[in-house]
Amino acid sequence: MMKRFFSSMLAALAAIWISIPLLGIVGLIFLGAAVSIGSIEKQPVKVSDNSVLFIDLATTLAERPSNPDMHAVIYGIEEEATLLQPTVSAIRRAASDNNIKGIYIDAGALSGGLASVYTLASAINDFREESGKWVIAYGDNISQASYIVASGASELYLNPEGMVDIHGLASNITFYKGLLDKLGVEVQVVKVGTFKSAVEPYILTEISDANRMQMEALLNSMWDRVKDHIAINRETDPDNIDAWADSMLLTQAPATLVRRNIVDSLIYRHQAEEIIKDRLGIPHNKNLPLIPVESYSDNDNPINKFSRTRNGKEIAVLYAEGEITESGSAGIASDRLVPQILDLAENNDVAAMVLRVNSPGGSAFASEQIWEALEQFKKTGKPLYVSMGDYAASGGYYISCGADRIYASPVTLTGSIGIFGLIPNLQGLLTDRLGITQSTVSTNKSGNFPDITKPLTSFELASMQNMVNRGYETFTNRCAEGRGMDVDSIKAIAEGRVWDGATALNIGLVDELGTLDQAVEAIAAEAGLDSYTMVEYPDSKPNIWSILISASRDLDTSVRRIVMGDEAYTLYSEINRISSLSGVQALTPQLHIQ
Repeated sequence: MMKRFFSSMLAALAAIWISIPLLGIVGLIFLGAAVSIGSIEKQPVKVSDNSVLFIDLATTLAERPSNPDMHAVIYGIEEEATLLQPTVSAIRRAASDNNIKGIYIDAGALSGGLASVYTLASAINDFREESGKWVIAYGDNISQASYIVASGASELYLNPEGMVDIHGLASNITFYKGLLDKLGVEVQVVKVGTFKSAVEPYILTEISDANRMQMEALLNSMWDRVKDHIAINRETDPDNIDAWADSMLLTQAPATLVRRNIVDSLIYRHQAEEIIKDRLGIPHNKNLPLIPVESYSDNDNPINKFSRTRNGKEIAVLYAEGEITESGSAGIASDRLVPQILDLAENNDVAAMVLRVNSPGGSAFASEQIWEALEQFKKTGKPLYVSMGDYAASGGYYISCGADRIYASPVTLTGSIGIFGLIPNLQGLLTDRLGITQSTVSTNKSGNFPDITKPLTSFELASMQNMVNRGYETFTNRCAEGRGMDVDSIKAIAEGRVWDGATALNIGLVDELGTLDQAVEAIAAEAGLDSYTMVEYPDSKPNIWSILISASRDLDTSVRRIVMGDEAYTLYSEINRISSLSGVQALTPQLHIQ
C-alpha cells in the first residue's frame, strides 16, 4: 500500500514536471545514445617498435561495460570505466611483446573494489618480474588505490606540489532505525547467522559487537595483504606502511614523502616524460609513442595464445555480476542466467566454463535455481571453475560452492553463509501518524499475509523463522556437498560471517588464490586443451534499446530525487527496497571500503 501511495504521488508530480521539456529530453537521449554507441567500438592502434603501454589510473575499474548514464551524456560529464580483465590481459601480453619497451602509469584518482585494484597491481608486478622491462609512474595527486598499483613501478615520481593519500581501510555503515522509528516504520527480521549483518541498519542504531568483531578481523587481514604488497615494492617494513597511514599523509609536505621513501623524486610531468624519452632514445621534442591500454587490449597485433577456431575448444567465461534476483534486467536474474547456463551445457563447442562471480548475493530461491543449473552443466562432464571478483558472498557464494575449483583474490569478500527475511510494518506511520486505518476480511487467519500495514502475529513470525531455518539448512548442505566437507564443519565457519579470500583459502571455502586468467589456464589444462578460444558471456555489446531503457530509468530516478529531495529519496528507496525483496535473502551488505 505504502509503495503504491509513493509511486502514484511521484508519478503524478513527475508527469506535470516533465511534460513541457519531454520532447527535447527524448531527442537528447536519442542523440546521446547514438553518440555513445558510436564511441563503444574503439579502433585498435598499430604497435610499432619502441612503443610504451600507457595506463591512466584516473578511472573506475569495472568487470563489464555498462550502458551509459544518459544524464552524464547529456551534460558532458560521462566518464568511461576501465575494464579490469582486458587491462590485465593487455599487461600480460605486453610483457612478451618486443615492440613494448615499458609501461607509463599516470597515477590519478583510481576507484574500484579492493580485489580489482589488487589484481591490477599484481599484474604490474608480474610484468616487471617476467619481462625485466621498466615501469615508470607519475602522479600529480595519488589516491590510495592508485598508490597500491603505482607502488610496483620501477620509479615513482610525484609533482613537487602533489599529494599521496594512504590511510588504511575503513567501512562505513549507515543505520536507518532512528529515522524509521520517527516515521513509525518497524522492520521485522527473521534470520539465521550471528554475523548476518545485512539486517542491522534497519534494527539497530550502531554496529553490533559480533559485526564489529568480524569487520575488524576482515579489514585487518585485507590491510595486512595490502601493506605487504606496498612494503615489498618500496623495500620497506610493513610497519612503516602503518606509520604512513597514521600520519595524515595527504597533509605532509612533498619533500617529506621522498625522505620516507614513499616516492622516489619530485618532478613535473614533462620531466617524467623526458626520462621516458631518454629510455627510448628519442629527442625531447618528439611525442611519446604511447599505446593506451584500452586500445592495446583490443589489438590483435601482439601474439595471442588463443586459437581463433572453436570446434569443441571454447572456454566459456560466464559473468555473474550484481545482486541476485529471480527476474529483471539488472544484476543476476535467475530467469536469464539459468537458460544461459543450460545452453552452454548443450553447446558442443564449449569444453569448459569459468563462472566469474562478482556479487553480494540476493534471493535465496534464485541462488538455488542457478546452483541447480550449474549442477546440470557439471553432469555433462565439462569442468566448471569459479573465479571470484570483489564479492562472492552469501548468494554469491551459494552459486559458487559447487564448482570443481574456486579461485579468489586474497582480498575478495566471500563466505557470509546465512540467510534472512525482512518484513516492514508501516502501522506506526499509516495509523499513528497519518490516521490511515484498514479493515481486512479473510477466510483464514493468514489470508492477507504478508500485510505490511500491521505487525506479524506470533504464528506468522514463527512460520517465517522455520522457513529461514530450512533455507539455511539447504544452503549449508549445498556448501558441504560442493566443498567436500561435513555440514558441521561448514556451520562452524558459516553463521553469516564474511571472510577475505586469503582466510577463505585456509578454512576451505576456496581452492586457489589467483586471477581469472589463471583460472582459465588451469581449466584449459584440466580439459586437455593445447589451444582454445576464450569467449565471454553474455554478450556485453549494448544496443539502442537497452540504452534507451537505461536512460528511462535514469530519468525516472532523477525526477524522483528532485521532487522528493536527497534525504527523502534515500529513505523512500530503502523502504521500497525492503518491500520489494522476494522471499528470504542470501545477501551480504556491499561494504564501501575506503
